[in-house]
Amino acid sequence: MKVLLTSHGSTGDIYPVIRLGRALVEAGHDVRFATVSLFRPEIEAAGIQFVYLPPDWDQSGFAEAMRDLTKAKNPLDLIRIIYSESLPFLDEILDTLERELRRADVFVTSYVFANLCTLARQAKVPCAVTTFAHNVVPSDSYPPEGLPRLLAAPAFLRRRWNRMLWRVTDRVLCWQINRVVGETMGRHGMGQAESFALEPADLALVTVSSKFCKPKRLWSDCFQFTGYLRWQSPEDPDLEATLEAFCQGQAVPILTFGSVTFDEARKVMTRFMRNWPAGKKIIIQSGWAGLTIERPNAEMLRVERVSHDQLFKYASMVIHHGGAGTTASVLHAGIPNIIIPHIGDQWFFASEVKRLGVGLEVKRKRWPEDLPKAVRTVEKSKKMQQRARVLATELAKENGPQTAVAALERLARGSPLACT
Repeated sequence: MKVLLTSHGSTGDIYPVIRLGRALVEAGHDVRFATVSLFRPEIEAAGIQFVYLPPDWDQSGFAEAMRDLTKAKNPLDLIRIIYSESLPFLDEILDTLERELRRADVFVTSYVFANLCTLARQAKVPCAVTTFAHNVVPSDSYPPEGLPRLLAAPAFLRRRWNRMLWRVTDRVLCWQINRVVGETMGRHGMGQAESFALEPADLALVTVSSKFCKPKRLWSDCFQFTGYLRWQSPEDPDLEATLEAFCQGQAVPILTFGSVTFDEARKVMTRFMRNWPAGKKIIIQSGWAGLTIERPNAEMLRVERVSHDQLFKYASMVIHHGGAGTTASVLHAGIPNIIIPHIGDQWFFASEVKRLGVGLEVKRKRWPEDLPKAVRTVEKSKKMQQRARVLATELAKENGPQTAVAALERLARGSPLACT
């Protein structure tokens, strides 16, 4: 089976697709991954063939784009910004994908760019999308995230209300996409986007735990929960000695915002250092925001890019932004979360860790001042710590990559999974 993968975005958008690609390679399939050159080393190290797509930015370019995304007022505005960022490069992206699809048996793209499946349909290639956030999975059990619930209404009325809201949301999202990139799509014979949420592809791989995240009622059988797809940065043997010397056998809080960037990061970290308890250790991962420790402090250790699995072995809890990949890593590590959401679905993941009983949320606006209290709350909560360990034990039994590969193999054989 010849598989063409594509995804755009930050590490959290790319790494799960690398894991999927590696699993496909291990299953004996020919895999090509079309994306930006920033991630080429990791893709080729996984044994996957790299296909270049623009833009040819370095990490600072993507960090600047991420800062723009944090200013989105709502999900509709977020989609507008994402598609507007892609517009200058879209003709070249579409030309490249059209060429690559001529040799593909299956096409897999990100849920955010589900409209690319139109290219696959033109080439008569089965198409799948991946999504790392299960709040985009439609169901008549709940409305789209952020829209009102009729909690006091009879069940049949709630279901009708929820289905209506999903249909309206689908149409509004398509309107926004067509408004930004409709002309470019038309030049490639793609027509207008007709469905974004309800019929994104022939198959939608929802790459989270089916046991803990799957709703009771799904809109369509094409939405398949696989389990997590986790790919890690290489471990650093030299850093291991540094971490052991710093922690001295004691688990400590870890602060990381991953690929999230935001304005005035230096001033924010100055506030953090002013409020962090004297004598209490913490590890700070610099991330794309370039978090800094401005004054030498024996209780604070700053680290650069490193495997989550390597770093989180030393954590008593992880303080993070609520990205899908980071949240998955903390859940698998069996430790509590403190989430400080910045953008998009990060508020949803904050609500999920609270629902699962493995963490809490701190508001972004005052997190440097409010964090110490939240840390004390987590440290005192034996129930939260125990629940995190139990959850990790259950997640270790799942095999997301294997499940996703099997679903794609069924799709290539022509199994009737369409979202129609």
